[in-house]
Amino acid sequence: MAVRGVRGATTAADDQPEAVLQATQELLQALLERNPTMKPEDLASVLFTATQDLSSAYPAQAARLLGWRHVPLMCAVEIPVPGSLPRCIRVLLHWNTELSQSAIQHVYLGEARRLRPDLGDNLPA
Repeated sequence: MAVRGVRGATTAADDQPEAVLQATQELLQALLERNPTMKPEDLASVLFTATQDLSSAYPAQAARLLGWRHVPLMCAVEIPVPGSLPRCIRVLLHWNTELSQSAIQHVYLGEARRLRPDLGDNLPA
């Protein structure tokens, strides 16, 4: 079984805990929907990053609220590149799966869609 990276990103409406947690939960739920064989117990680990303008809540807390008790989670601050997308939450899931890399569905929501325009139809509506 291989470990595959699954990427996603979204934006929060503002820097309030509720907004950060809601945006992150929406992203994680979309990743699970787009990858129906993914289960939290098959995740080796998850890395979240958030832009510097999001400091009111840890995105990992959203995963814990979804019941991801045993998944190793970590948060970090995204590199502050001038002109980068504000209020952005990114995630990299390390998934133990038999699927090929080309079968993995990455998810970019809201304003974060413009980070990966090359994915086209792989993005949820």
